Amino acid sequence: MNDFGDKEQAEARELVNGVELRPVRTAEREQWNSLMKRHHYLGFHSLIGQSLRYVAVHEDRWLALLGWGAAALKCKARDEWIGWTPSLKLQRLALVANNSRFLILPDVRVPNLASRVLSLNLKRLSHDWQAVHGHPLYLAETFVDPRFYRGTCYKAAGWFFLGNTRGFANHHGTYTHHGCVKSVFVRHLRPDATQKLADPYAQMELKAEVTSMKLSYQDADMLHKALLTIPDCRMPRGIRHNKLAILSIAICAALCGATCFDAMAQWGQACSQKMRKRLMCRKNLETGQYETPSEPAIRRFIQAVDAQAVDEAVSGWVQSTVERGLVAAMDGKTLRGARTANGRQVKLLSAFLPREGAVLAQQEIPPTTNEITMVKALLNPLPLEGGVVTADAIHTQKATAAYLVEEKKADYVFTVKDNQPFLKQAIQDLNLVDFSPSAPNHQ
Repeated sequence: MNDFGDKEQAEARELVNGVELRPVRTAEREQWNSLMKRHHYLGFHSLIGQSLRYVAVHEDRWLALLGWGAAALKCKARDEWIGWTPSLKLQRLALVANNSRFLILPDVRVPNLASRVLSLNLKRLSHDWQAVHGHPLYLAETFVDPRFYRGTCYKAAGWFFLGNTRGFANHHGTYTHHGCVKSVFVRHLRPDATQKLADPYAQMELKAEVTSMKLSYQDADMLHKALLTIPDCRMPRGIRHNKLAILSIAICAALCGATCFDAMAQWGQACSQKMRKRLMCRKNLETGQYETPSEPAIRRFIQAVDAQAVDEAVSGWVQSTVERGLVAAMDGKTLRGARTANGRQVKLLSAFLPREGAVLAQQEIPPTTNEITMVKALLNPLPLEGGVVTADAIHTQKATAAYLVEEKKADYVFTVKDNQPFLKQAIQDLNLVDFSPSAPNHQ
């Protein structure tokens, strides 16, 4: 009997070690859907948003099915763990995928298979997502129903528990309370996942490729005027491309999604002759063609140029292109890995456009003060009249509100938490008042 048990264990180990995981082929999709609908305890209708289907096989035998879809729009435990502001979450949510379905087929009874399959899936998930949807993934999430499962296979595959949901479900944009809390598990798909997701200045790889840009003569002229003040750090001898062309291409390419010097050079090469002329590229007198700087030329210039001067010039240019009535967000961050000469971590207060992801202005926060005292210095140069400024709870101050309304002629949306109980109660009381025309007057 023991010999038979040992033989079974050996066969199980061989199967687990020999299992392969791959995306489902187009011809197999209906079979995958049917099996998931028939055997998963939640059933199956469809995967939400961008999605991928996987199957684990051993010698052509299907053992397990996995389905990945868009991350949950609202998950307090996850959002607080990452350190997301609402605007950042909207920008970065596509970098998180949800393992919404995981099924070991009913005729399969193999120890450790679930954690092995999950591990194989995580190793290739981001690469596959890039190939299909045009961008990588930074984080994986899943929700486990504790009434039926404890998440053992996820724990064994390196996932960790963040907390429980509050028991709400989203049905066509409306959240209803069903009372069935779920356990939230997450898994990094790259070591710096949380740092990148929470950093408003981090370059995100959310575009399938670097896109083109429509830049008018007027906007290009305003950009060049802003860049004229930046000193050229190169020796005069041997200069092939002028600083305006290099900086214009680098800035425009970055705004179009370029995240490295090579991508910037490729963006420039993809520009039309008309666009190259507009960006003040060098004209080859022999061919009559406008030439763009190479990757080494861009890299050497950008690495040597005054970064602060470029930041101020670009911020000024972005401000000049923004129409009246903009929506700007204020946020303070500690830059991980960045320190001053005396070893102090760098803290910045920034104002940025949430939709575009463009920084309008930023101020370093001195060690002797905090974000609140830097608001005026940050916002004074910005054209905020008729616009809206959003900020987190630290900026819910009377002086800041008065400054925005009276001096900047702007509106604001601030967060109110439990540390301001009287203001919170006043807001709750206000929500009870009926302001409809038919309602009686309220004192």
